[in-house]
Amino acid sequence: MEFLTEDEAIQVDAALLSSKEKFSTRLAIYALRCLKQISQNEEIIIENIKPEQVQSWIEKDANFQEKLELDANFKNFFSQLILASLKPLKQASQAENIPIQELTVKQLIQWFEQESKR
Repeated sequence: MEFLTEDEAIQVDAALLSSKEKFSTRLAIYALRCLKQISQNEEIIIENIKPEQVQSWIEKDANFQEKLELDANFKNFFSQLILASLKPLKQASQAENIPIQELTVKQLIQWFEQESKR
């Protein structure tokens, strides 16, 4: 799985955000992609995903096998990154008045831009 597509990276880079905010935006976009997969696999809504489900998904995903073998802490670290992104994802979905899984990259970037102005 790609962290971001080239188009998504260009959109984030063009946003009026600080480097830190751009990193958070990129992470939220990637987390959303991961959470959508977990949601589909587990047949639950994103808001109900539990840490154990994220960790199980990481263990099963072939893309992470090398990292899991090299670093015993990777699963916990990566799970925390994904779960930490739920906060801004929930806030963005509330601002748009739609479920998290319906958020688009454009909406996320706009939400981060609005938040940075506050």
